[in-house]
Amino acid sequence: MTAAPTAPPARGGWKRARRYVLAVTGFAVAVAFLGPYLVMILDSLRPSADVLQTPPTLFPRHWTLAAYTDIATDARFRNWLKTSLIVAAASTAIVLLAAVPAAYFTARHRFPGRGAFLFTVLVTQMFSPACLVVGIYREYFEVNLINTYFAIIVTNAAFNLAFAIWILHGFFASVPQEVEEAAELDGCGRPATLLRVMLPLVLPGVVTAITFTFIAAWNEYVVALTLMQDDDKKPLTVGLSSYVTGYEQHWDQLFAASVIAIVPVVILFAMIEKHLVGGLTAGAIK
Repeated sequence: MTAAPTAPPARGGWKRARRYVLAVTGFAVAVAFLGPYLVMILDSLRPSADVLQTPPTLFPRHWTLAAYTDIATDARFRNWLKTSLIVAAASTAIVLLAAVPAAYFTARHRFPGRGAFLFTVLVTQMFSPACLVVGIYREYFEVNLINTYFAIIVTNAAFNLAFAIWILHGFFASVPQEVEEAAELDGCGRPATLLRVMLPLVLPGVVTAITFTFIAAWNEYVVALTLMQDDDKKPLTVGLSSYVTGYEQHWDQLFAASVIAIVPVVILFAMIEKHLVGGLTAGAIK
């Protein structure tokens, strides 16, 4: 009897080589994305005059935490941070309160104009705040709401509501109707079914909506620059530019403030990473 043919050894070698190539490629991509953050952190740990030194060096010649000390005692920075937290948290809360019932209703009820409504929700995502900022400013100016938290919170909520409704609609639609029917047999009304039964099932989608809404509101710049003219009420995205102007350049403080500005987002991702990954993958398959 002749021996059965074996797989050519070159095939196993190619699989190992492919693994190494993918690992090296992934590492290179990670370095490309994380490189600017590394430079920002290192520049925040050197004196401002050394940031523009020639020839440049990756690591500081003189390590210092003076920039972090300066911004920690800067009342303007604390006000900007407070504004960003208020705006992002309030906008996210409004979006969640409006998107959950809207998405639940559109997923469970067939009503005239349902398709047009969902299409309109999707289309509104195509409008950039920069295209509408003149009209937005005019509207708030007429009702004397310029320089108020209300104006920027409502605007951020409005621009992020469509995305939240759209993604939550898919999650609610993926839950079998029998789950609600079983809850009704147990005596749950519509509000109780939504809060006690449906929301736990679509929690990954809710977490995804919260994450993207918070980040979008936290990073928003154009509307905040237009509506918030009082220096004490500016969010971080607008206020940070005050560290580098035509009259003074505090690059170390700018980088230190930028490092602190990304901390809330990093903490948010760390807290809800598991739910966020589940929400993204579940939202991709229906």
